Amino acid sequence: MTTPPTLVVLAAGMGSRYGGLKQLEAVGPSGETLMDYSLFDALRAGFTRTVFVIRPDMEAAFHAWASGRFGARMEIATAHQRLEDLPGGATVPPERKKPWGTAHAVLAAAGVVDGPFAVVNADDFYGRQAYEAAARFLRAEAGGAPPAWGLVGYRLADTLSDAGGVNRGVCRADPHGWLTTVEEVTGLVRREATIVGRAGGCQASFGDDDPVSMNFWAFTPAFFEAVRGAFGSFVAGADLTKDELLIPAVIAGAIDAGRARVRVLASHARWIGMTYPADRPLVEAELRALVDAGAYPSALWS
Repeated sequence: MTTPPTLVVLAAGMGSRYGGLKQLEAVGPSGETLMDYSLFDALRAGFTRTVFVIRPDMEAAFHAWASGRFGARMEIATAHQRLEDLPGGATVPPERKKPWGTAHAVLAAAGVVDGPFAVVNADDFYGRQAYEAAARFLRAEAGGAPPAWGLVGYRLADTLSDAGGVNRGVCRADPHGWLTTVEEVTGLVRREATIVGRAGGCQASFGDDDPVSMNFWAFTPAFFEAVRGAFGSFVAGADLTKDELLIPAVIAGAIDAGRARVRVLASHARWIGMTYPADRPLVEAELRALVDAGAYPSALWS
């Protein structure tokens, strides 16, 4: 594809997660958030435009925050994830407060994305190599019939927390690197030489090198149609008071129906994130080490 790729950042949960937009965690040496590093790496990989999926009430504060940091370096747009955006005349239950999930969040960007795009979380550090791998895939391999999409995989061992168990999507691929399944595994922790967690209600063991999804995807606009179909079925059969539609569920349906292929992209990047408050000092130390090694300037946007 010749169109420069767009980065879609899922940020609708930021206000509730951090207690307000102005209280985004400053973990970099000069007060950077993890999202600052995402935008910096995306720029270096060739992403020229970023669409932030946010709640409508975040619009003014978000634009002021983003424009002042990196707005002069790349095109910025927003898309609104709304609870009331349901198909077929469905209504939102009064007790429903949380969004409809990551698939619905991506669908919110359909009106402002018309070319190849990558999807990331706002509060994860994915690493420069991950953005480069996604950009290469979108330029050289994405598309076709059925469309080829990508998933950046990380070593399971590199995504654990010393502070407690974590939930991860463990990926299985065929010998050619095409995704076959993403299995949601909960409570993953290291137990001596192995990693254990619960999958399908049972305890299971996993290897250090097993690839996992950290919600970094590479799509063509065909993904929006896949989400529309899946979300219509979801609304018809889900418990709308609590259920969510996640990207892996849409991916599984598209693969099973032969409507898409998904390449597992090996990035060799290290994911950094804060699952627990105790993770923050470790994140700060890792970012400082990257700065000291010359991977990033000490002040990203100066």
